[in-house]
Parts: sequence; structure tokens; C-alpha cells
Amino acid sequence: MGEIVGAGLLAHVPTIVLPAETRRELNEGKEITLVTGLRQLRDDVFGRDGYDTVVILDSHWATTVEFVVTAHARRAGLFTSDELPRGMCRMPYDFPGDPELARAVARFAEPHGTFVTPIDDPFLPIHYATVNLWKFLGEGLPDKRWMTIGVCQTGDMEDHFRLGRALADGIAATPGRRVLLVASGALSHTFWPLREIRDHEASDPRHVFTPQARAADEERVRWLKEGRHDKVIDTMDAFWQHQPEARFFHYLMMAGALGERACVAPARQYGAYENAIGTGQAHLWFDRPADGWTGAGPATPTTTPTSPV
Repeated sequence: MGEIVGAGLLAHVPTIVLPAETRRELNEGKEITLVTGLRQLRDDVFGRDGYDTVVILDSHWATTVEFVVTAHARRAGLFTSDELPRGMCRMPYDFPGDPELARAVARFAEPHGTFVTPIDDPFLPIHYATVNLWKFLGEGLPDKRWMTIGVCQTGDMEDHFRLGRALADGIAATPGRRVLLVASGALSHTFWPLREIRDHEASDPRHVFTPQARAADEERVRWLKEGRHDKVIDTMDAFWQHQPEARFFHYLMMAGALGERACVAPARQYGAYENAIGTGQAHLWFDRPADGWTGAGPATPTTTPTSPV
């Protein structure tokens, strides 16, 4: 029986893969803690032997009529971002996938009332929400499998919970699998306008687009560090007003796999809460509690917010 042994809400901003001197130029001479945080997370978790597969829940990959899970035996190539080719240019990547797990997840789509297709097309594009994190957490670890699941732009909150449930069942049905889940994406996600953007490139959170967005982000960081996933889920209507990246579906898929409101795992934070040209970014890691993801904790509410169109 497979198991989820750790999970994280991690930032993938382009700044992290820029040269060190460029990062410091953009950040008033200082290193951004999103970089140092990922390095420490690798030392603490990804560089160790307690897992064999990483599943990236990729906020940059938006499908339309179904969820898609990568089913390649191996993915390798050079990645250049169409969004920022100056900063993410011909980045090499090479890692094994997990087609057995991908097919297992797809088998649980129908029982959970959703739609999942495993795809192993070698020409399937890859996104920097996957590649940037692999560069820090996976490169140099050739035996670790990585696979990706995209968000579905026509899905709502319940659809993404259902994907998470299918993912959890697929993992459980794959013998011996030890899996890390990574919700790759931001918190609030409004950029400064182009003519102002260069005035807000430093990581200090005073540059987050509005004080209200910053406060909402910091509130959710605090709740997640307290293990209060129920509060995050039950206030999604309020959080959507601050435009979280991909409607926060990357987190909601992860939560769906960990028990949703019943999940009580507290986060430990790597690095600080930081700005990225108006958006709120943080690295939060959840270890599996000794009594499981849904051990004794707060009561489970019964209402679900309605996702915005």
C-alpha cells in the first residue's frame, strides 16, 4: 500500500532561478529567502530517502475538459519559458516519471465523479511551476520520480477536491509508493502594471499589491502553521477576492488528498513571506503527523464555498 509521507505549498517564482547577482540587484543587495528556504527544504526533506515519487500540482498548467496527469517513463529536455524567456532560458531537466502511479490515479477518477487522463506524449509541454522546483529539489537525485497534474480551468472547488481524493486512492493502491505532494503556486496573485512593476521587484512584502491581499495571505500562512486547513477552506470565498494563483486550486487538490477540512497537519515555514512583483509567496511544508493527516483536530464543518466563475 502506498502512502503520502509529506506535502507542501511551495513558491515557484521566476526570480529563484535567476543568477545570484541578478537576484540581489532586484532585492536591494540581499538574497531572497525563497531561495534559501528551498535549499534548506532539500536538506531536510528532498535530499533524504523517505520517499520515491514527487507529485507536482501545477498551477501553471490549466486543462479544460479533464484533469491530466503525466505518465511518462522519463521527461527530459530544455525548457524556455514563453512568459519570461530572458530569465528562464534553455534550462535542462531530466527525471524519471511514475507511469504506474499515473494510471492508478486515473482508475479512481470515475469512483470519485471526475475525469482524469494519463498522458505520455513526449511533446507534452512542461511548465516552470514544475521545472523551477525540480531544479532546487530534484536535480542531482536521479532515482527520484517526478510527475505533474494540472489544474482544470472549468473545474470548481469540489472538482479539485475530487481530484485530490482520486490521487490519494491511487497512491494507496500503488504498492510500496512513498509520495511527496507539492502544491506549486502562490497565495494572492495580482501583478503591478507594467509601467510600475520595476518599482516593486524587491521581496519585501510591503510591495504586495494591496495591504488587504497581504493581510489575507499572512492570515492563511498563520492558519496553515496552526494546522487549521478547515479555516482556509471555509474562507475561500473571502480569499478569492484577492485573486490567489489558479484560484488556489493547487492547494485545494493537495488538501483533497490529505483529508480536506479534517486535515490537521501544521506547516513549518521555509524562508519568509515575500513579494514577487505584487504577488504573495511562501514555502510551507507539512510533515505527516504521527497519528495521520486527519488525527484528532477541529470538527469538520459541512458547508462548501462556491467557486467563482
